[in-house]
Amino acid sequence: MPTPPQATLLVIDDNPSVAAALEVLFSLHDYRTLRAESPEAGLALLAREPVDLVIQDMNFTGDTTSGEEGEALFRAIRAAHPDLPVILLTAWTHLEAAVDLVKAGAADYLAKPWDDRKLLSAVGNLIELGQANRALAECARRDQRQRSQLEQGFDLRGLVWADPAMERVLCLATQVARADVPVLVTGPNGSGKEKIAEILQANSSVKDGPFVTLNCGALPSELVEAELFGAEAGAYTGAGKAREGKFEAADGGTLFLDEIGNLPLEGQVKLLRVLETGRFSRLGSNREKQVKVRVVSATNADLPAMIREGRFREDLYYRLNLIEIRIPPLAERPRDILPLARHFLAPGKTLSEGAVHALQRHAWPGHVRELKNTIQRACLLSAGREIQAGDLGLAVQPASSTPEPEIDRASVERALANAGGVVAQAAAELGLSRQALYRRMERLGIARP
Repeated sequence: MPTPPQATLLVIDDNPSVAAALEVLFSLHDYRTLRAESPEAGLALLAREPVDLVIQDMNFTGDTTSGEEGEALFRAIRAAHPDLPVILLTAWTHLEAAVDLVKAGAADYLAKPWDDRKLLSAVGNLIELGQANRALAECARRDQRQRSQLEQGFDLRGLVWADPAMERVLCLATQVARADVPVLVTGPNGSGKEKIAEILQANSSVKDGPFVTLNCGALPSELVEAELFGAEAGAYTGAGKAREGKFEAADGGTLFLDEIGNLPLEGQVKLLRVLETGRFSRLGSNREKQVKVRVVSATNADLPAMIREGRFREDLYYRLNLIEIRIPPLAERPRDILPLARHFLAPGKTLSEGAVHALQRHAWPGHVRELKNTIQRACLLSAGREIQAGDLGLAVQPASSTPEPEIDRASVERALANAGGVVAQAAAELGLSRQALYRRMERLGIARP
């Protein structure tokens, strides 16, 4: 087992020959070893030196057989350093005392004379585990700091999230919100594109202005112009009075154009002009109007492919897409599943352990919208307070068939760089176990740090 470099061990033992023997053994395996001859000296050293693991005797000069001094030392270490691994070492082993202290948090309990290989194996495993736990804890602290900064610094419109992938979306959205530039929000249907548009508006320089939405996919082609720009009375059949268009309604605020990929080509031409000049005329009128509108558009379509097929104007695409915010599918942000599910629960309802497992194993092809509908349906159909897996109505999948999140080489390399090469921290950022990340690195040909 490779020994992590620069790990520091503290040996607390009143027998100088024991401490010297351990120091020699550990130095041969690249550990730095500190020594203390009494519990008091050991605790004082711990207070001023960073230590990765403690190996302590159970009996000191005041009492050579009962282990009471060692137990008191262990409990003092645990009280001051609750996450520090401690190996108990003594010639007087008492099974009952060992069990009690292991229950209290001791990492291991070895008898003198010790087996070098067993001791080194225990130390190596505990050091690696400790470093992984510290990396995960630091990752959690970093995520919490970032979350607090986002929640305290911006209006997130009640968005529920926990996954780093969604946090990156929020960081970008809040970063560009105050810039007076068009933004294109992309992602599958039901992933939350309108919520991101609301966040852009709420944190923009026009946050006090109107927020107007238009679903371009729900418009007949003959009504597109009237919906966007308005119409005078008699401009078309059924237009009995003048009507205001969405651009007029959104003046001084934000216009959210959903499903922009469904806008007919004729409407695309007219939209491009108003984006370039801010000027337009109502249908049936020759008088131009001037507006100041921040445009946010959204689509689940592949606009570059539509450009190649002649179904979407390239100049309009680049006008709309100064900044693109991509929302990942729910399957690519697995940490969001349970917080969202609990958010959608009806008052008084809870999720059983089986329901939690079923939610985590489902592929969610319908994304957040599917999850919301699933939870609301289960709340209605469940007989008791606790929702069971069967209440969800999801297809049963064996755990072995659950796909790992789709993560490309660039994402792995970026996470490793962010984590300074600490695999456990990078794995936590990607929502993987260390073993899963190692497998992914091997498949992608990425060398271990």
